[in-house]
Amino acid sequence: MSSERLNDSAEGSSRSTPQKQQQQQPAAAPPPLSRYESQKRRDWNTFGQYLRNQTPPVSLSQCNCNHVLDFLRQAWGSLDALIGRLRAAYEEHGGSPETNPFGNGAIRVYLREVKECQSKARGIPYKKKKKKRNQIKAEDPAKSSKQAA
Repeated sequence: MSSERLNDSAEGSSRSTPQKQQQQQPAAAPPPLSRYESQKRRDWNTFGQYLRNQTPPVSLSQCNCNHVLDFLRQAWGSLDALIGRLRAAYEEHGGSPETNPFGNGAIRVYLREVKECQSKARGIPYKKKKKKRNQIKAEDPAKSSKQAA
């Protein structure tokens, strides 16, 4: 009987091997990540690397808005979008919305200052006022007639 058991177990294992292979392979591959999701993952990994490179390394629970500001000063691209993705990723990785350093008021102030600075550099006022624009348009014909005279 012991030889029969060995044969049965050997046969059983050879039969179960293809089944195990089928079970290990997913039935359907997960859908590819959207552009936003893959960028968010890259941003989060980059921020994690930044925290690990600090001396001493900073854990996520010790991270505060000063770390975020320092990271942003080194970042490039659209800061609003970057902050939005990192804010979402923070909460997806177990952080609470109340302690999210990416949602801190200092970050919003910094982003506003960057926008103002960038708009001044381009010669476009950050806060456009429709009244002034209408007044300028109304004054343009008068200016052109004065210049012609």
